[in-house]
Amino acid sequence: MALFVHLKTVSELRGRGDRIAKVTFRGQSFYSRVLENREDVADFDETFRWPVASSIDSNEILEIQIFNYSKVFSNKLIGTFRMVLQKVVEEKRVEVTDTLIDDNNAIIKTSLCVEVRYQATDGTVGSWDDGDFLGDESLHEEEKDSQETDGLLPGSRPSSRTPGEKSFRRAGRSVFSAMKLGKNRSHKEEPQRQDEPAVLEMEDLDRLAVRLGDGLDPESVSLASVTALTTNVSNKRSKPDIKMVPGAGRPVDYQVSITVIEARQLVGLNMDPVVCVEVGDDKKYTSMKESTNCPYYNEYFVFDFHVSPDVMFDKIIKISVIHSKNLLRSGTLVGSFKMDVGTVYSQPEHQFHHKWAILSDPDDISAGLKGYVKCDVAVVGKGDNIKTPHKANETDEDDIEGNLLLPEGVPPERQWARFYVKIYRAEGLPRMNTSLMANVKKAFIGENKDLVDPYVQVFFAGQKGKTSVQKSSYEPLWNEQVIFTDLFPPLCKRMKVQIRDSDKVNDVAIGTHFIDLRKISNDGDKGFLPTLGPAWVNMYGSTRNYTLLDEHQDLNEGLGEGVSFRARLMLGLAVEILDTSNPELTSSTEVQVEQATPVSESCTGKLEEFFLFGAFLEASMIDRKNGDKPITFEVTIGNYGNEVDGLSRPQRPRPRKEPGDEEEVDLIQSSSDEDAGEGGDLASVSSTPPMRPQITDRNYFHLPYLERKPCIYIKSWWPDQRRRLYNANIMDHIADKLEEGLNDVQEMIKTEKSYPERRLRGVLEELSCGCYRFLSLADKDQGHSSHTRLDRERLKSCMRELESMGQQAKTLRAQVKRHTVRDKLRLCQNFLQKLRFLADEPQHSIPDVFIWMMNNNKRTAYARVPSKDLLFSIVEEELGKDCAKVKTLFLKLPGKRGFGSVGWTVQAKLELYLWLGLSKQRKDFLCGLPCGFEEVKAAQGLGLHAFPPISLVYTKKQAFQLRAHMYQARSLFAADSSGLSDPFARVFFINQSQCTEVLNETLCPTWDQMLVFDNLELYGEAHELRDDPPIIVIEIYDQDTMGKADFMGRTFAKPLVKMADEAYCPPRFPPQLEYYQIYRGNATAGDLLAAFELLQIGPAGKADLPPINGPGDMDRGPIMPVPVGIRPVLSKYRIEVLFWGLRDLKRVNLAQVDRPRVDIECAGKGVQSSLIHNYKKNPNFNTLVKWFEVDLPENELLHPPLNIRVVDCRAFGRYTLVGSHAVSSLRRFIYRPPDRSAPNWNTTGRLPQGRRVLCDGGPSSHPPGEVVVNMEPEVPVRKLETMVKLDATSDAVIKVDVADEEKEKKKKKKKGSSEEPEEEEPDESMLDWWSKYFASIDTMKEQLRQQEASGIDLEEKEEVENTEGLKGPMKGKEKAKAAKEEKKKRTQSPGTGQGPEAPEKKKPKIDELKVYPKELESEFDNFEDWLHTFNLLRGKTGDDEDSSTEEERIVGRFKGSLCVYKVPLPEDVSREAGYDPTYGMFQGIPSNDPINVLVRVYVVRATDLHPADINGKADPYIAIRLGKTDIRDKENYISKQLNPVFGKSFDIEASFPMESMLTVAVYDWDLVGTDDLIGETKIDLENRFYSKHRATCGIAQTYSIHGYNIWRDPMKPSQILTRLCKEGKVDGPHFGPPGRVKVSNRVFTGPSEIEDENGQRKPTEEHVALSALRHWEDIPRVGCRLVPEHVETRPLLNPDKPGIEQGRLELWVDMFPMDMPAPGTPLDISPRKPKKYELRVIVWNTDEVVLEDDDFFTGEKSSDIFVRGWLKGQQEDKQDTDVHYHSLTGEGNFNWRYLFPFDYLAAEERIVISKKESMFSWDETEYKIPARLTLQIWDADHFSADDFLGAIELDLNRFPRGAKTAKQCTMEMATGEVDVPLVSIFKQKRVKGWWPLLARNENDEFELTGKVEAELHLLTAEEAEKNPVGLARNEPDPLEKPKRPDTSFIWFLNPLKSARYFLWHTSRWRFLKLLLLLALLLMLALFLYSLPGYMVKKLLGA
Repeated sequence: MALFVHLKTVSELRGRGDRIAKVTFRGQSFYSRVLENREDVADFDETFRWPVASSIDSNEILEIQIFNYSKVFSNKLIGTFRMVLQKVVEEKRVEVTDTLIDDNNAIIKTSLCVEVRYQATDGTVGSWDDGDFLGDESLHEEEKDSQETDGLLPGSRPSSRTPGEKSFRRAGRSVFSAMKLGKNRSHKEEPQRQDEPAVLEMEDLDRLAVRLGDGLDPESVSLASVTALTTNVSNKRSKPDIKMVPGAGRPVDYQVSITVIEARQLVGLNMDPVVCVEVGDDKKYTSMKESTNCPYYNEYFVFDFHVSPDVMFDKIIKISVIHSKNLLRSGTLVGSFKMDVGTVYSQPEHQFHHKWAILSDPDDISAGLKGYVKCDVAVVGKGDNIKTPHKANETDEDDIEGNLLLPEGVPPERQWARFYVKIYRAEGLPRMNTSLMANVKKAFIGENKDLVDPYVQVFFAGQKGKTSVQKSSYEPLWNEQVIFTDLFPPLCKRMKVQIRDSDKVNDVAIGTHFIDLRKISNDGDKGFLPTLGPAWVNMYGSTRNYTLLDEHQDLNEGLGEGVSFRARLMLGLAVEILDTSNPELTSSTEVQVEQATPVSESCTGKLEEFFLFGAFLEASMIDRKNGDKPITFEVTIGNYGNEVDGLSRPQRPRPRKEPGDEEEVDLIQSSSDEDAGEGGDLASVSSTPPMRPQITDRNYFHLPYLERKPCIYIKSWWPDQRRRLYNANIMDHIADKLEEGLNDVQEMIKTEKSYPERRLRGVLEELSCGCYRFLSLADKDQGHSSHTRLDRERLKSCMRELESMGQQAKTLRAQVKRHTVRDKLRLCQNFLQKLRFLADEPQHSIPDVFIWMMNNNKRTAYARVPSKDLLFSIVEEELGKDCAKVKTLFLKLPGKRGFGSVGWTVQAKLELYLWLGLSKQRKDFLCGLPCGFEEVKAAQGLGLHAFPPISLVYTKKQAFQLRAHMYQARSLFAADSSGLSDPFARVFFINQSQCTEVLNETLCPTWDQMLVFDNLELYGEAHELRDDPPIIVIEIYDQDTMGKADFMGRTFAKPLVKMADEAYCPPRFPPQLEYYQIYRGNATAGDLLAAFELLQIGPAGKADLPPINGPGDMDRGPIMPVPVGIRPVLSKYRIEVLFWGLRDLKRVNLAQVDRPRVDIECAGKGVQSSLIHNYKKNPNFNTLVKWFEVDLPENELLHPPLNIRVVDCRAFGRYTLVGSHAVSSLRRFIYRPPDRSAPNWNTTGRLPQGRRVLCDGGPSSHPPGEVVVNMEPEVPVRKLETMVKLDATSDAVIKVDVADEEKEKKKKKKKGSSEEPEEEEPDESMLDWWSKYFASIDTMKEQLRQQEASGIDLEEKEEVENTEGLKGPMKGKEKAKAAKEEKKKRTQSPGTGQGPEAPEKKKPKIDELKVYPKELESEFDNFEDWLHTFNLLRGKTGDDEDSSTEEERIVGRFKGSLCVYKVPLPEDVSREAGYDPTYGMFQGIPSNDPINVLVRVYVVRATDLHPADINGKADPYIAIRLGKTDIRDKENYISKQLNPVFGKSFDIEASFPMESMLTVAVYDWDLVGTDDLIGETKIDLENRFYSKHRATCGIAQTYSIHGYNIWRDPMKPSQILTRLCKEGKVDGPHFGPPGRVKVSNRVFTGPSEIEDENGQRKPTEEHVALSALRHWEDIPRVGCRLVPEHVETRPLLNPDKPGIEQGRLELWVDMFPMDMPAPGTPLDISPRKPKKYELRVIVWNTDEVVLEDDDFFTGEKSSDIFVRGWLKGQQEDKQDTDVHYHSLTGEGNFNWRYLFPFDYLAAEERIVISKKESMFSWDETEYKIPARLTLQIWDADHFSADDFLGAIELDLNRFPRGAKTAKQCTMEMATGEVDVPLVSIFKQKRVKGWWPLLARNENDEFELTGKVEAELHLLTAEEAEKNPVGLARNEPDPLEKPKRPDTSFIWFLNPLKSARYFLWHTSRWRFLKLLLLLALLLMLALFLYSLPGYMVKKLLGA
């Protein structure tokens, strides 16, 4: 829907003036162009267009205002015209001529003529009169406007275009339309030009802004889309993609490192857990820990992979805990946790650090969690550097729930869910078998089988399931579902669905589809569970022809970009969250396959007939390798159009019969695919006629289409799911606009153009309009039967997202100010990512279109175009971006063939016009073609309007001349082994090509050459060519004497077009030089500086063209230079070069470099260094400074690079190139003289504002101009004040050493006791260097934590601001206030820093050093403050696959510097005192004579070393190399340790410059064979030595002359200060009254006394001198940060694994010149020896122990209790009490003593044990384990294993204080649910009490199983020796025997007695009854026994 207003003329105007019109509809206004100097008639002749989302109401109003335009004042209104649109709505088209009315509504004479046209939703439209368009065919016009893909959003400025000679303008001229935004590149690649001549300077712009914005503040003016102006957005051409991106299938190096630290709360009794870590198919195990539910491992595993990213990120990381695994049995799984590698990689820093993985049992999903494993997981790709948090003593008690191993946003309680993947059917499968057998069968049996046996396999979360095999079917029907059970949300992002062909030998993949779960679900509060379909997904892969060995099989596995349609599969996905409490649930997670309910045919949408049309306008740059056989191009969509190997073409649905049709004949599928179309029979024509190529030049052919352009068209049938594609298109349009805008803004910031913030505001305005536009469009047709649940949910969530994005963009727009542009730009990048993510539609509909180049019926190269980009819609925003456009396509080689340099040569370049839409919409499929053609139709289609043409014949052609001004290129690719290239450029335009000259041996050629292309014939209308010229391709090659030139890169350009009737004059001509980015593959390979103009040759021939000035230089022959107006304006510059020396030169052609020299060249001029006569003896130059003058462009961005080359002078005048370096930007070396007119020029810019004035008294306390920096402590000082500065660049923690410690202590004592008890002052003698180190690490971590916190706060603030739109401005102020507060805190004098940053804990006062978590160089700018290092390169630049890095090409280093300045310099520079003219700008540099230095290297420790031995460990030792010195500390290797503490220092004498590169390496010691290098780090000592930052010996924090913090430097602070002042020519230092020093105009104060060893106080100046040094950066002019006392952390690298860190090394280096006083002995940093302790544990009693045994006789419950305890591990030192037998009440008495001797490191809170790992181990391994005492109660059994009853683990550093009585002892003490005071045995020394013992019941819940009364007593080894005690109850100091009740001991004394006791005591009545019964029975038996005898006697009467 759209409203068009064609404003024709305004007549009867009064006076003469500039006229402008403003047209307004629905609140949106457009301005016309300004008509200058018109009298009574103004011919505007412009058309404005409003896309309207809702129908126009008949009472809406259109308003047109006419103004007199003024550049300076506001425009003056002439009159207004208003019109009600009722008639327009009824008639669709109205033409009106009417008078205007003035301000007072009075009619004036002036009248206007306007035509209004309304295009309603149904596509009906009022037609224009044919006469309105001269020579244009009206039939193309109708829907032309709805086709334009500008995505005209309300408020945006659409592009202007002019069909017809009259200007037909669409809505134009928004506020800033007159602006030129300068150089603009959409997508960074396509350099575009502007079409508008009007260029405004910025000042006019401001006025314009003020005028049009009614005096708006320029801070809030925005520049909306000026795309129309800046980028030549054409309607007829879409942008080419410059990057030839190779397939994603190339393998890369990855390293997955996993540290398993510990496990907790494992479910099960008394287990022996092992952790198994699995990545993909690799498994590694930790060692086994016995009898514990919370094992501590701290083991590090590394997995190396070399696979493609897709494969890598789908690998599953699985961490499982196994109980009692050993060699013989596999153990039982306790629980496991899995996530995919991609989830880890997408985390910040690609890692999870110290997080807890939740274990669950996959075989029993109703069980709940099975425990936690704490681990670090990191995934590193080549070149990623991971910041590992500092490995220090991690003592913080872990909050498990708060640190779960889950990505952000995943709930901690994950539930079990079932994933149902429903597989319905597939279509269009390719043949997967040779037809040989089939043909035989067919001949014999007559059956014709489909040659494929498909089944579907689904992979998810490390499991796979598959459907049944459907034999011999191209269209298999499955209706099955594969069911996975996994936790929801799953931590695996993708599900892989693969159709495979079942085969007796091996099954192969036919096609693969990945379902990204993030795209089919939404985790928000209004989100939805993953759901999909039923929908078709298209699968792409290798070409369809069957071969036994398919070279592109990888493509079918889903690696790389598919090159052909393979099949489509109908599938669905649903997720059901399980209720695990349901008893019927099957609790296993095995994959199941079941039948699924079939769905109807129509559920995926109604089948519609689609029509695809394509016209080939140009085919050039065809690679010569393809031979000169005829070439044809084939276009396919799905299997339609595929003549060669489509084979199983889908049966086309029959058109449904309409009532009243005569009997329809069943159309047999014939090869021509006939169809009774609207215009007779329409056969698909899918390939162009074969044509022989013609030669363009040495590398390329072209096809001579000339004026006859071949066409193709294809009919195909697909379910109508256009809505999905339309929504995606709308979002893509918004995203493209946004991306283009953001690139503009970045470009403006980069090239320092003014007002980037305005452009950003415009971009945001455009974004919010676009979002609202989406809401109105996407809502249209929702109730579609074929909409799946996902369609509905996605639409809802997209609408929500875009609505909120629109809101945020609005509020963000208000906050964009000049200083916030960069931050806001980052936020906008997030919008862009989100839009791109939302636009990607997971349910496919129409397959992509493939264009194949066929050569001799073989497929050679292809291009793939997404169908959504070609899809037609009548709503402009929904239109695909390439629909009805001419698209430039570069064909590439398929699959792996396209990898590497082969794939970078273009196979062919096509100019192709494409259109795809419903057949019924196809009447305008030609509307976007360049005009001026006639259609040629196939025989059957003659005379039918709607029948597509088979070719187009252009009748109009224009003659042009192209001038390519090739000025220079820089930073090109090194293609020769010398490290240089011989570059030339080849320019292609249509079918011509020309080359520049070859410049030898340079990477920065300045060709300065104009190439002229004559006789260019372009087809189409002239005006279209003006807006839309074809693109120019520029390729850079390296000329080789032998063989073919090597390809070095490619770029595109659009020429600036001048028509014959335009003048060649500013502002458009002559064109400006611009930088074009050169790409090689998808890597950038330099820039080209050039300009291109395309000039129309008019009727008068070439005479009209601007003249070409003939060859300028006679010596260059016929080569024409770039003309004067285009080449840059030059000025004279002088370049001074400091030649210092050469380092590390490698051999050249096996000969050593002996007499090197350096040549410097820039812009054709240059200078040579002096010759080094003997490189080995002294590699420094003897003449230090030389200079040369050169003409450089005024514009610094155009400065040419400067080349540094090193040559070796051999005998007989031969020179050999050693290596070269190109300084691509001279910017950092340009010297700009200071502006002395500024009042305080010498301090400007040096001092942060806040630091200038820190006064301790009133303003009168010192002379004016001085700034006092007060170092005295304030009175109520805290012990340790940490001032944390939040800005990264500032130096470390500032603290103040208090010399008056005594006063302090007294103060403290007075203060004490009121607050919490203070920690006692650490005893000096106790402290050592390590105390200082660990204190510093704590400080560092604290700082990092605060930085993170403050970072998060800021982000939260941003978020809040963005969401709370209206409160924005107020928030801004608050923020500013907060920032000021921060600053204040930061700059307060260090004594007063009571800010929130001061740590809460009062730590003891320990002097600290600075721990840098990275190299010192990165903190101090590589120490290149005056001496720069340039790497000399040689050899070819590596391509991606050679993986040769920059490192390998380095053949040496040149040290020196440059200074570039305009001449002449201001006088006063050279007049300064002590100016030495020989040194030019490099005043005050030291001499470069050799100097001897003592280098002292301190190596502290290494962390995270890469394992080097099979056992997953390493035996590291240190090796140090410097010059000829090579120290290997082999005998002190540390066994089996990946985090070794070395604590060593090494002294080396070296002489600079010969020996200046220090290498510190870590090797792995091996018993046999050579030692392996783990990694090494290199340090350039020379730069450090000479740096102004004074990196020779770090400045300590405080000055002391004894103790652990002794001053290391041979020079005292006062001497250093004096020397610095002298060198920097600074006035000072003046030591004033004690405690003050004045340097320049700064005064520093501080303590004035020092204490020696004996406690005597002496006056000293060192403290104040030190305070001045620590603030040296505040000194004006010369100040800079001095390196503090520090430890740096350096990454270890291994040349075999470039780019991947192998661990880190902490060290520092001190250097002392030998001609100075010798330094003292090195500091002792040897690792702390663990201290020996003895822990005595007395187990007194137990109570309430659960009773386990049933009595044999009586069934009574009892337990035979004993207590087991250990400290280090069950194997090493477990001790058991004796057994308390038969406790009936759960009470046990023991009085039993355990003794545990152990070695303990207090700083790390770890126990150290050394033991052999196994019987085969060579030596002992040192382990550090947490200090935890375990107490367990057991029930002793005689014959079976003892039963475990319960346990408690006490961490000796912090465990709950025991209860006083057994009653008060509760279970909660141990679970931490109640707050119990925690005690540390190391502080308390002796603790007694009751503790609960716990075990888990069947439901995994803790229950109390007993209580134990124990006493813990800790003694040092010496104390223990002095008063020894016995083990158990032995001497000395024996414990008395426990008084156990009788029952307990009887067993031993008298078994009978005890039996009597048991039996009689409990059941005497039972016994009595039993005896009575027995007596009765006996009597009865006797009676029966004697009865017969008596009977006989009685009878016989005997």
